[in-house]
Amino acid sequence: MGQKKLIRFNAIKAFSNVLEYPENMHGQWSLFFKNNNPIILELACGKGEYTVGLSKLFKARNFIGIDIKGNRIWRGAKTALEENLHNAAFLRTEIDKILNYFASNEISEIWITFPDPQLRSGKLKKRLTHPKFLRLYQQILQPSGTVHLKTDSPDLYNFTKTIIDLYSLELLVDYDNTYAQNNIAEELKIKTHYESLDIAQSNRIHYLQFKINKDLPIELDEVLKEKIFDNASKK
Repeated sequence: MGQKKLIRFNAIKAFSNVLEYPENMHGQWSLFFKNNNPIILELACGKGEYTVGLSKLFKARNFIGIDIKGNRIWRGAKTALEENLHNAAFLRTEIDKILNYFASNEISEIWITFPDPQLRSGKLKKRLTHPKFLRLYQQILQPSGTVHLKTDSPDLYNFTKTIIDLYSLELLVDYDNTYAQNNIAEELKIKTHYESLDIAQSNRIHYLQFKINKDLPIELDEVLKEKIFDNASKK
């Protein structure tokens, strides 16, 4: 591990807005933030640009960026401390362990911004909008809670739309080309480091907002897999 990473890993241990694998946090986040405001998560937050950006836009909401990479979290957490953003915090853990930290109905929204699209066919279940993960999110989201996906990957965008259709979830917003829309919401104008890299080279940003308002039958997972493979074979 590089010297800079080691320094940052050690630094976040002293940050008041960073929790690393904390215990007994179920239902305790309102105590941590010292208010009962809605709690919004950013999953795989990277350097935390969205967590910081959202916390500036919505002072009456609390935001938690989640990532396993402590050296990345360091950047967002440091900015939040420097700018006195008391409604922004960071949690270091794996996404698939999310139920260890949040209680039922504790979360009002989830943002997934520019995650690794896991393009290899054998990694479908690692995509953060795969039903495997949606079932976890559903257990901590409030009934009216929503999921936001912002990505430059057309594969992840279309994969998620396929899931929304197959499992009959409620699609609220669908932008195939976000910045081509008129008068987009301020929260969609926040840009992350990974967005600036334009790794997918698609020249457009996709955005979906949806509710996990239906059961997600496990038997449909195999149907999903077949649909994705069929679509891939037709390209």
